[in-house]
Amino acid sequence: MFPANWTSIKVFFFLGFSHYPKVQVIIFAVCLLMYLITLLGNIFLISITILDSQLHTPMYLFLSNLSFLDIWYSSSALTPMLANFVSGRNTISFSGCATQMYLSLAMGSTECVLLPMMAYDRYVAICNPLRYPIIMNRRTCVQIAAGSWMTGCLTALVETMSVLPLSLCGNTIINHFTCEILAVLKLVCVDTSLVQLIMLVISALLLPMPMLLICISYAFILASILRISSVEGRSKAFSTCTAHLMVVVLFYGTALSMYLKPSAVDSQEIDKFMALVYAVLTPMLNPIIYSLRNKEVKVALKKLLIRNHFNTAFISILK
Repeated sequence: MFPANWTSIKVFFFLGFSHYPKVQVIIFAVCLLMYLITLLGNIFLISITILDSQLHTPMYLFLSNLSFLDIWYSSSALTPMLANFVSGRNTISFSGCATQMYLSLAMGSTECVLLPMMAYDRYVAICNPLRYPIIMNRRTCVQIAAGSWMTGCLTALVETMSVLPLSLCGNTIINHFTCEILAVLKLVCVDTSLVQLIMLVISALLLPMPMLLICISYAFILASILRISSVEGRSKAFSTCTAHLMVVVLFYGTALSMYLKPSAVDSQEIDKFMALVYAVLTPMLNPIIYSLRNKEVKVALKKLLIRNHFNTAFISILK
């Protein structure tokens, strides 16, 4: 095969799950259902946070950001895959592939930074409740959220721009259902040591280090919770933190298995299914975990439903 650069290639082809013809329809149906739940759940969480003034707190500011990036990440990965399945083409343009690669890296990297910030927010709320409004003021929270987005977008730009100049071997078949950077690198026919080094450094900064910060935060939180004499207060503190920990385990578990696995372990098929967990399951479960396990969200929903009921009744009376 003759080397070619990215700009000379007009279209890439996805293998997707073509090795499993008997279950492709099932995978499509499950992914479509989970994607719709992801959209509805995250839009609901963002909407109720905006509409209810009681949820205008740092925790829900970060949670809204998490829901927003989950929508973008799932949409960038799944909508082309679902559209290709319906059309039967399994193709993507050069610009579409580059955009998809950037968006998936940017959203994933932003979440890597945002989750430890959410852990820090819980640490301050539980360990320093009297100083919480001062430490986590509105300006600080906006700066933290903006910093998370900037970090994620810039690191994704570095990774994407390090891949685009590389020569491809003329092969335009991507053994994946999305333009995932590891799958795209397999098409490159030049030395990728520099790109792999860049990815390793960024992955080390965005995966183990945030996890360490989360562990430290929750070690202090656990020590503080155990000192609470009230059973009800201890139960409420545990409930608040359990939801965040469930999200952390899901997100970092799949991310670590994909980006920091030993080089000797190379199973493209396993990577595809791990990417599905990363792109579909985690974004779908985030709003479910937070809404079902959070009393504040349930109360806000009840208030919203009651308000709408009275508004509807008042309008019917006026008519």
